[in-house]
Amino acid sequence: MCGIVGYVGTKSAQEVVVDGLRRLEYRGYDSAGVALVADGAIASAKKAGKLANLENELAALPLPASGTGIGHTRWATHGAPNDINAHPHVSRSGRVALVHNGIIENFAALRTELEADGLTMTSETDTEVVAQLLGREVDGGADIAEALRTVCRRLEGAFTIVAVDAQAPGRVVAARRNSPLVVGLGEGENFLGSDVAAFISHTREAVELGQDQMVEITADDWQVTDFDGNPATTKRYHVDWDLSAAQKDGFDWFMRKEIHEQPRALADTLLGRYAEDGSLTLDEIRIAVSELRSIQRIVIIGCGTAHYAGMVAKYAIEHWTRIPCEVELASEFRYRDPIVGPQTLVVAISQSGETADTLMAIRYAQEQGSKVLAICNTNGSTIPRESNAVIYTHAGPEIGVASTKGFLTQVLACYLLGLYLAQVKNTKFGDEIAAVMSELESMPDKVQQVLDAQQQVLGLAAEFSDNPSVLFLGRHAGYPVALEGALKLKELAYIHAEGFAAGELKHGPIAVIDQDLPVFVVVPPRGRDMLHDKTVSNIQEIRARGARTIVLAEADDQTVAPYADVLIGLPKVSTLLQPLVATVPLQIFACELATVKGHDVDQPRNLAKSVTVE
Repeated sequence: MCGIVGYVGTKSAQEVVVDGLRRLEYRGYDSAGVALVADGAIASAKKAGKLANLENELAALPLPASGTGIGHTRWATHGAPNDINAHPHVSRSGRVALVHNGIIENFAALRTELEADGLTMTSETDTEVVAQLLGREVDGGADIAEALRTVCRRLEGAFTIVAVDAQAPGRVVAARRNSPLVVGLGEGENFLGSDVAAFISHTREAVELGQDQMVEITADDWQVTDFDGNPATTKRYHVDWDLSAAQKDGFDWFMRKEIHEQPRALADTLLGRYAEDGSLTLDEIRIAVSELRSIQRIVIIGCGTAHYAGMVAKYAIEHWTRIPCEVELASEFRYRDPIVGPQTLVVAISQSGETADTLMAIRYAQEQGSKVLAICNTNGSTIPRESNAVIYTHAGPEIGVASTKGFLTQVLACYLLGLYLAQVKNTKFGDEIAAVMSELESMPDKVQQVLDAQQQVLGLAAEFSDNPSVLFLGRHAGYPVALEGALKLKELAYIHAEGFAAGELKHGPIAVIDQDLPVFVVVPPRGRDMLHDKTVSNIQEIRARGARTIVLAEADDQTVAPYADVLIGLPKVSTLLQPLVATVPLQIFACELATVKGHDVDQPRNLAKSVTVE
């Protein structure tokens, strides 16, 4: 889940690489480093901690001018986050510099081999092993590209590797397996990055790299091969957002900006969903209608926030399609030997499209004969490429590590999938689908209403800044909202937070209720009278035990007002769609509480945006 940048061109490679790392720091911020090819030698600098530490080092001790460079921002796996373990790593002769994202699973055996050859390792990382193997090949006379192919054929695990050779100025080579890498194409310059954000200020033209492919870039050319040196097929694409989308636009945090972008993100997710005949259509459905009609079971997989989006989706998809729907953690899916087959549709939710657990899960599902549909925000990423169908959320870049607009647009995409399947299987009439779509199209305005009334929630963060624990309760589709609210608070404020199904309250969780404990309760709309009334009873139960009740309910719901210490009014929506408005106040609360506590909201400790290793 580290960030990688490579550059060849006429500009200052140091400036281009550091600027790219700045945009990729959400992928890891345990250390950062750069390496340049200058005057027949490798010049490098690396520092533990955030990128600012490296920038200070480079300001004090600038590297030589160069148009060829690589860079890295790290989320530590092998070895502590210190200067020695930071990337780049340089070979024993000093000729090769290398950066790496992923985990080399057979690094111990390779390290033993190198040490038996008389090499003394200077770091604890698996990455240095690759650097020394590559250096040995190059010192033996191999071209840097052929050397990398040779080394990659020996590696096991997940990796993106980017390397330079001091004796091959103007060239950067890279390879990928189960880890993201994209090529940026410029005029008289070319780029490499873990994400297009690395080079979006220079070009919006990109190339997807496939599994077990290697790329070599120069200022004027690029070539892609497989690990045996054979020419490989690639796909060019245009990035549909620009630099302004990756900047804060006056907000103190990217996360706060992204919370406020949610009305636009939802609107963009809804764009272009109708065919000429008025029927619902989706992005890339490469599954025959006949196969979709034969689907007897749906399994939704995801991790973290994506898993909670899937939990929301289950309520809607089952209700609209009458197809049994299960939701599983992608990290557990393939390890329990699940029963899936040709009549199972596996829906994989991943904002980045590179989530390692989810990627391995879809490969397992396809081996068992299942069709896979991906819900993803990142064009050209691995999971959509390897799936049989894709719904892109079109949310634009999400830089804050804690997902906000990613979650809401994933939920919306799941709604679209449910309606599409209902259309295919004829479980709902066309006018019924149109009515739900009409309500979905009103959701951007309703989310904006919540944002316009956020002052009340901002005040709560100051009031509860010293509380060590917060609970969240919800019923029906509000239950995963409670889980998501608790996750955001754990991620950002570093305090104990738990989400529970309100109906489970008396089955154990009520034991932790004590005086002045803040409890957020998501109340279903009154259209679900039974669930609504039961949730109001839950509020009375916890309030009787001294808890502080912060209730999210329809703004005109007078029946709940007497039992709420704080009532956060929500726009009136149907029960299944309520998560789109109920989640937003919880995002705002988590962001503001973390701000009040003095935490880095965009880069919470120990986390990274994209988990690209299992």
